[in-house]
Amino acid sequence: MRLLIVEDEQRMATALARGLRADGFAVELAHDGVTGLDQARHGSFDAVILDVMLPRLSGYEVVRTLRKENNWVPVLMLSAKDGEYDQSDGLDLGADDYLTKPFSYVVLLARLRALLRRGRPARPTVLTVGDLTLDPAKRQVSRGETDIALSGREFSLLEYLMHHAEHVVTKVKLLDHVWSASEDTHVNLVEVYIGYLRRKIDAPFGRKSLQTVRGAGYRLTAAS
Repeated sequence: MRLLIVEDEQRMATALARGLRADGFAVELAHDGVTGLDQARHGSFDAVILDVMLPRLSGYEVVRTLRKENNWVPVLMLSAKDGEYDQSDGLDLGADDYLTKPFSYVVLLARLRALLRRGRPARPTVLTVGDLTLDPAKRQVSRGETDIALSGREFSLLEYLMHHAEHVVTKVKLLDHVWSASEDTHVNLVEVYIGYLRRKIDAPFGRKSLQTVRGAGYRLTAAS
């Protein structure tokens, strides 16, 4: 199994490489984001251990670029940032796992083996409803040739509606699947975000694809 470690703390990178080689892995090192991205692009690696804070190009940008290029090598991100939003950002951009520093080598090895057992993830399916397209991997939405910028919540809402295109989806279902149970929410919040979506995916294009079904919910349709 071939691994790439992209870590600018050379002492840590060397120690990790030594331990992983002792456990039977072939390991290559890179100490900045640009070099790491180039090696990940052109090397045949089974997994990449990628630090977030790197010189020249951050780990976030490295994994974002790999996924945009349809490179689905498993990525385990390392970071001293332990905030939930930091971890969420890494995973949303395409990392497969996230480990905060300081960490146990035993835990890292277990996480790495779990990634390798899963193998390379399949590319997420691009969703299409008429000329409206949503790419979960790239986090991109477009109508025809025009890109549409959505907030994270708007993206999640549209993604759920596109998974259930041509079917009526209730406000309660949208609330359950797009908002977490810990958030202070009400079904009226769904109406607000449906309005935001319409102003972005329909109004500028003269479309009415996001329909209200009175007394039932909402339906996203290709017939607009």
